[in-house]
Amino acid sequence: MEIPIIDFDELHGAKRSKTMALLHQACEKWGFFQIENHGIDKKLMAKVKQLVNLHYDENLKQSFYESEVAKSLKHKESTSDIDWETAFFIWHRPTSNINEIPNLSEDLCKTMDEYIAELIKLAEKLSELMSENLGLEKTYLKEAFSGNKGPSVGTKVAKYPECPHPELVRGLREHTDAGGIILLLQDDQVPGLEFLKGGEWVQIPPSKNNTIFVNTGDQVEVLSNGRYKSILHRVMTDKIGSRLSIATFYNPAGDALISPAPRLLYPTQYRFQDYLKLYSTTKFSPKDPRFEAMKTMANGHLV
Repeated sequence: MEIPIIDFDELHGAKRSKTMALLHQACEKWGFFQIENHGIDKKLMAKVKQLVNLHYDENLKQSFYESEVAKSLKHKESTSDIDWETAFFIWHRPTSNINEIPNLSEDLCKTMDEYIAELIKLAEKLSELMSENLGLEKTYLKEAFSGNKGPSVGTKVAKYPECPHPELVRGLREHTDAGGIILLLQDDQVPGLEFLKGGEWVQIPPSKNNTIFVNTGDQVEVLSNGRYKSILHRVMTDKIGSRLSIATFYNPAGDALISPAPRLLYPTQYRFQDYLKLYSTTKFSPKDPRFEAMKTMANGHLV
């Protein structure tokens, strides 16, 4: 099963409409896709991964294998309510907590901040493209996310360590993401991420050439009135590899009021006879303008 790949270089010029259609289909039918030629410095991305892996080896690896999670698996106890991961969360916007996280090197903090600054630009561009594909103003999603202080941005930095009994535990249990647009910088060697499509689990391969993997969260599904889907996914464990995941969440602000975009809603509370009257003069025209016209009616009367 071929995972959609969106080449951002093709958003300029003759291939733009085809690429926009591919993005729309990916959001509508899949809920996840990969981005090539996204414009983020690949050396910067590689450095982020290198420094996170170093931080794990020096500060997290030993404590994870000494944790209650690891001990429960060693004794083959029930593992249905645990995840085989070690992770921390960095807030970037509206305020950053990166300097409050224990043992992060100055180099990692600086490199992460540089990477996130570029990634936010990509997230904003994606939000504009999605809005355009939905027939909305290009700033619609960003404004819907904004609240009083702009969209919320944070990164979950996770490692899924080598697991002695991968048949007993998930790296991360099945879930959808609560927020908006999720941009993932992941391992280029170790697999494990899986998304559900058509009743089957699709294995997401490791990201070669520092592609960015994207999926849409619950709030995009709500704002798009169900056009774009939030998809169930999980992380499987591996006996011979430790998987890296750096997932950045471009989310609504905590005080953002979320509801489906009015333009994407069907008309409600109209009399069928009024619809038939309009239909009689527009039968051979597209139906969408009819639906829009019906939205301007309240209780069967023009407003």
